[in-house]
Amino acid sequence: MKLSKFLLTISSVTLLSLLYVYQQTEILRLAYIGEKKMTVFQDLLDKNSILRYNIGKSASLVHVASMVSRDTDYEMPASYRLVRVVTGGGNLGSNTQVARRENLLSRLFGIRQQAEAKTINP
Repeated sequence: MKLSKFLLTISSVTLLSLLYVYQQTEILRLAYIGEKKMTVFQDLLDKNSILRYNIGKSASLVHVASMVSRDTDYEMPASYRLVRVVTGGGNLGSNTQVARRENLLSRLFGIRQQAEAKTINP
């Protein structure tokens, strides 16, 4: 009887020890897999930031200006002019029937009015 208790105790302790060792090895294996995935993720983040930088650099105004000036004889104007947009009241003296007809057609076909700008001469 004592021998069977002893063997049962030894086998249960051995089984528990094996389960503990298996659990620890699985934890280490999953940690290595997680570490590998994290390095791949960091590499992808680095590539993403490099691509965003390249896109930003290629789309920057300085880069576009250098591309335009290199390919053609494009010149920027020496001075800029302010533009004022006049809304409504531009054709007060014109025929109202023509304006109504244009508004009716524009409403039917969804044509919006065009904005016209006039330069302000200093």
